[in-house]
Amino acid sequence: MDSQPFKNRLQKNLKKLKSYIQKNGIEAYRIYNKDIPEYPYQIDIYGSDAVIYEQGKKLGDEEAPIRIQHQKDIELAIHEVFNITLDKQHFKIRQKQKGNEQYKPLAAGSDEYFIVNEQPFKFWVNLERYLDTGLFLDHRPLRQHLLKTTAEKSVLNLFSYTCSLSVAAATGGATVTSIDMSRTYLDWGMENFVINDLDPKVHRFIQADVLKELQHMIEANVKFDVILLDPPSFSNSKRMEEDLDIDRDHPILIRDCMKLLNQEGTLYFSTNKRKFELHRIISETYECKEISQWTIPQDFHQSFIHQAYTLKKKI
Repeated sequence: MDSQPFKNRLQKNLKKLKSYIQKNGIEAYRIYNKDIPEYPYQIDIYGSDAVIYEQGKKLGDEEAPIRIQHQKDIELAIHEVFNITLDKQHFKIRQKQKGNEQYKPLAAGSDEYFIVNEQPFKFWVNLERYLDTGLFLDHRPLRQHLLKTTAEKSVLNLFSYTCSLSVAAATGGATVTSIDMSRTYLDWGMENFVINDLDPKVHRFIQADVLKELQHMIEANVKFDVILLDPPSFSNSKRMEEDLDIDRDHPILIRDCMKLLNQEGTLYFSTNKRKFELHRIISETYECKEISQWTIPQDFHQSFIHQAYTLKKKI
């Protein structure tokens, strides 16, 4: 297949996004999402680097040369459109993950961290060491929203990963508690606080099984003004006492979060699980509003990336 159509699509997408990117001071964004069926890839730009995700599947012998040619087409097009050299292009394969495999190191020696800007924030990313980069690009609008709405509020960020949402809330004037099972990611999160001129000592970073820590907080009658809940679709990590399946477990998880919420507080719940349906018992018990439309950024609008909701206690 002629590679020119792929290059043309990159140029077209960049033209569409250029004003949005420049206006908002964004260095990390999605530029391509399986737009052309013959090129079923997802491509994200991180400053002067690019990450190219391929959906992992076993190929027949006759398909291997096609994959090689496609990668060459992509490499050339990215270089010509973005002036990104081959050594700054990172090819990865997305496969069905078990537990927390997407967060496990891929290469022990790949420790090249660098900073990307997302005004007014800065975030450390690593494009080689893990499948994910340390920054969920699709939560960009929520970060901006938290920046503007959390002044002087207490915020709980569950499954906090590298704490980008925590950074947004703290920058906006909130006091934030971030909980994650991974010490690596909490340390990464604290580094994100530091480069944003936030003192980690003013906030809390708790390494714990989120499900278990929720019970401890409920027993201690702790309350928060805002709770951020973005759990994995499934997890069977050895550090957790029980498996987590978001379809099965989200009613209990949400119920426990609501016990920690102040009367006027807001729970932000999001999930990347396709075909997810909020359980009827949740929508009947609380004031629920789907907010997916405004929480999905412009560079993701052509594809499913997450569903998001706000939940409040009924008065």
